[in-house]
Amino acid sequence: MSSVPVGPLPPQDARWRAVATLSGFLGSADRAAARLPMAKRAVDIAIAGAALLLASPFFLVVALLVRADGGPAFYAHPRVGRFGRLFGCMKFRSMVVDSQARLDALLAADPDARAEWEATRKLKNDPRITRIGRFLRATSLDELPQLINVLRGEMSIVGPRPVTQAELDRHYGAAAAHYLMVRPGITGLWQVSGRSETTYDQRVALDVAYVSQPSMLADMRILLKTPVAVLSRRGAH
Repeated sequence: MSSVPVGPLPPQDARWRAVATLSGFLGSADRAAARLPMAKRAVDIAIAGAALLLASPFFLVVALLVRADGGPAFYAHPRVGRFGRLFGCMKFRSMVVDSQARLDALLAADPDARAEWEATRKLKNDPRITRIGRFLRATSLDELPQLINVLRGEMSIVGPRPVTQAELDRHYGAAAAHYLMVRPGITGLWQVSGRSETTYDQRVALDVAYVSQPSMLADMRILLKTPVAVLSRRGAH
């Protein structure tokens, strides 16, 4: 469980803020903060819609390549969203069809791999990943289908990366409250800060830092840094 110190949660009660704004109880700074979730959602829809339209030919090509081994092109893994709601986080399938059985066998036979998995929930030399999947993961292109999650309102373009319920329970501790206040994102502060090169405690600290100071300007900075992080492949495995 994370030992990351956490501060107070940012105000997030949208209903209270709406009433208070209409009633004139909020100052100009608070009114701007109250509008932030609506502005962020509008930007999410605009970016995700445009990106899906432009990337549709690429989607088709990748889907055909992924399906070459006889498995499905996409998969949706259960992840924890805003307010604790579970949703299917979509990705291009990058692993073999019997990936869970292979992982279980590897962790049972290799103590070093088990220690790496328990520390980061990732493996540098993962035997489950297909050839096309390795490329998709290294470039983060496997996550493009999450644009659909954004349009559904399950994710945001920028936010903490989505985690499983087991990860939330095991690693976040008190910081879980911060994670649950926002929609998880396709990219985020952890994504541009080394990804798998960081420890899980560092990842949790980055999530807390992001949620504690919500800002459209911070989102834009993360978006601008994302292509460099993807192309450098730093921490991508």
